[in-house]
Amino acid sequence: MSDPTGRLTPVGRLAHASNGTFLVRDEDGVFWVYKPVAGEAPLADFPPGTLGRREVAAYAISEELGLGIVPETLWVDGPFGEGSMQRWVDGEPTGLIGLVPPEAVTELWHPILAAETDDGSPIVLAHRDDERLRRMALFDALLNNADRKASHVIADGERLFGVDHGLCLHAEPKLRTVLWGWCGVPFTESEQGILVRAASLDAPLVPGLAEEEWESLATRAQSLVDKAVFPSPFGTWRDVPWPPL
Repeated sequence: MSDPTGRLTPVGRLAHASNGTFLVRDEDGVFWVYKPVAGEAPLADFPPGTLGRREVAAYAISEELGLGIVPETLWVDGPFGEGSMQRWVDGEPTGLIGLVPPEAVTELWHPILAAETDDGSPIVLAHRDDERLRRMALFDALLNNADRKASHVIADGERLFGVDHGLCLHAEPKLRTVLWGWCGVPFTESEQGILVRAASLDAPLVPGLAEEEWESLATRAQSLVDKAVFPSPFGTWRDVPWPPL
C-alpha cells in the first residue's frame, strides 16, 4: 500500500451516501473514496467535523492490531478541503449477510431478527457462521461501531473488508450492528490476545478525536477481556442499524 500519487481528480459523487462522498483518482490511476469534512451532515450525538477522523482512526486501530479489516484510509487535503480518503475496494457487498426465508436458516446461519415482507411472508435477517465475520464483530465491539450494515462489509475475493466507520469510537455505548450472532459466546485465546493488545494501545494513534474517546477504547477492551464473551444487544430498537442491508 502507498499514499495517493500527485493530484487527485474527482470522478463522481457516490449518490447513495448520506454525506458528501466522492470517488477520486490519483495520478497513478488508483481510485479512492474521499469524504471531505465540508460534506458531513451534522449529527446530534457525534461531534461535528469528526466522522472522517473516525474513519482514519478505525484504519489505524485495525492495522495496529494486525486485523487488516479496514482498507487503507488517510487524512488528506483534497479537492474539496480536508477529509478522509479510503482506497477503493473493487468488490461487492457480501452474500454472507441477508434476508432469508425461515426454512433456509440452518446451523450455518445466525438469525438476528424476524420480520415480514410487504405481502406478509416471514423473513429473517441472518448472517453466516463465518470466522471472517466473527473477527469483524470483535472489531466492531472494540470500536463501539454504531453503524455496521450488511452493505458495509465488502467481499474482495476471499477477503472481507469493513468500510464506513464514521460512526464509531464514541465514548458512550452505541454498538449497533447486524453481526450479533456470537453474543454471549466465549472469546477464543486469539481473540483474547487481540483485546489485551487493544487495552494497552499507545493512544492516540492518529489526531482528531477527544482524549476521552481513546480512553474509552482501552476501557471497552479491558471490559471485554474481563467479561470474556461477545457483548449482547442492549434490548432496544437501536440494536440493529436501519436499513440493515
